[in-house]
Amino acid sequence: MKMNKWIRFCVLVACVAVAGRSTCLSAAPSQTVSSKAPNILYIFTDDQSARSVSCYEEARPWARTPHIDKLAGSGMRFTTCYTGTWCQPSRASALSGLLQHGVETLKITKYPMASYDPDQLRFFPSVFRKHGYQTACIGKWHLGEDVGHGRDWDYSVIWERGGGRRNAGAYYNGTLVRTNGGERKPLGGYSTDRYTELAVDYIKGKKRDDKPWYLWLCYGGVHGPYTPAERHNASYADAPSSEIPVDIFGPRPTKPEHLKNMTRWKRDPAGKPKGYDSAVKKYHRAVKSLDDGVGALLRTLEESGQLENTVVIFTSDQGFAWGQHGSKEKWLPYDSNICAPLIFSAPGRIKPGTLCKEPVNGVDIVSTIHALAGIEPEWKLHGRDLSGLLKKPEATLSEPMLMINTTYEYGESIIENLKAQNYGAFERRNLYAWMMMRDGKYKYIRHFKDNVIEEFYDLERDPDELNNLAVNPEYTAKLAELRDRAVEEFRKKDGDFVDHLPEPRGMPLVMNNEH
Repeated sequence: MKMNKWIRFCVLVACVAVAGRSTCLSAAPSQTVSSKAPNILYIFTDDQSARSVSCYEEARPWARTPHIDKLAGSGMRFTTCYTGTWCQPSRASALSGLLQHGVETLKITKYPMASYDPDQLRFFPSVFRKHGYQTACIGKWHLGEDVGHGRDWDYSVIWERGGGRRNAGAYYNGTLVRTNGGERKPLGGYSTDRYTELAVDYIKGKKRDDKPWYLWLCYGGVHGPYTPAERHNASYADAPSSEIPVDIFGPRPTKPEHLKNMTRWKRDPAGKPKGYDSAVKKYHRAVKSLDDGVGALLRTLEESGQLENTVVIFTSDQGFAWGQHGSKEKWLPYDSNICAPLIFSAPGRIKPGTLCKEPVNGVDIVSTIHALAGIEPEWKLHGRDLSGLLKKPEATLSEPMLMINTTYEYGESIIENLKAQNYGAFERRNLYAWMMMRDGKYKYIRHFKDNVIEEFYDLERDPDELNNLAVNPEYTAKLAELRDRAVEEFRKKDGDFVDHLPEPRGMPLVMNNEH
């Protein structure tokens, strides 16, 4: 065999060997999407509760987010979105379309840094690139030094939180970013505004060609320390005091033992949570720059003539509780902790001003992005396609909504620790891992700890999740039904860990007070 033929043969063999993962690097990418395929702008904020967006019924009465409200008015608002449970797995799910138990090889090295094997943990923007999309990522990353530039992104300006403690916490000022995978350099200015400016430039075409584009815009706001832009320091100065949740201090007699009296708040001399109103107001002031950013992005789309062919998705990695269930965090499986806003807007595709009450999650968004782009997923996704709901919001999905928080554990390590009964691996700040299912009006919760009672709630009668029906003998049959359904549904989503869960504690002799 002549040398040039031998070289071509070797290249062909190499391409076939990696075909399960990606195309051969020497081959031109397939152009399978039309030039009229929609642009997709996916706005991903941080720790932003649905209660911080004024078009949500549960929002503080004095909160104002006019630009996000306008976006909601132009499309569909989902009332209940469980994008994720905390920053890192939520982002891994947003890239892979897999729930946390399906995210293989992701490991925390020295928090907040992590590592993963991109051959085993693939991210879908790489697939979109192969099909003719230009992809970009701007803002917060939480998956380590491998930011995927050249594999997942054509253009990237990423704060991957490396370079020491100072940069790890630089949510608003002093942020070091890596442009197109390069060295860390100062972002300059207030990060929320700077990310918006970079996104505006991208939308205008300064960093791309004429292909359809996908931009994942990941703000660091409104994560702690909730630093507002200077122009918003006086916002809400005249607003009334923030209402304090009734269960901020407990007791909560129907909850699992570790949650009955849990609180992150200290009492002031009057018995109120110390610093509560000032903290809540500061949080909402930091939201104002996110709202400004949405306004700037929408203006840019309209002025550049791209609004009619752009799908805009707005959500957060998860919500954040301010006193509910004693919390000042995400993590817990309650709506007040993890429910984020979710808005889809697409002129001509989604009827303006529509509302959908079907509970959805972050991996559902990934499946829907594929459907909107007309691209077939290259691996089994854990999400449900929401396209039908975007056309008919009153419809319901055949599968229940699933969510899981296994703290710092991912993939096979979850099963390994369950087999070893190493439940300490699933503990963080005296909270434990859990799995959750929304099935109609019911929510079912099971904790990854031995001798812990289950939880389930009727969210129509008890939207604040104060009355755990799992301890009421009248609901024994319903509890068993939900337990079996949750195990069955997680198993369908590659959830082999369910075979190794600790048995929940038997029902305690506690009767609930019905609402």
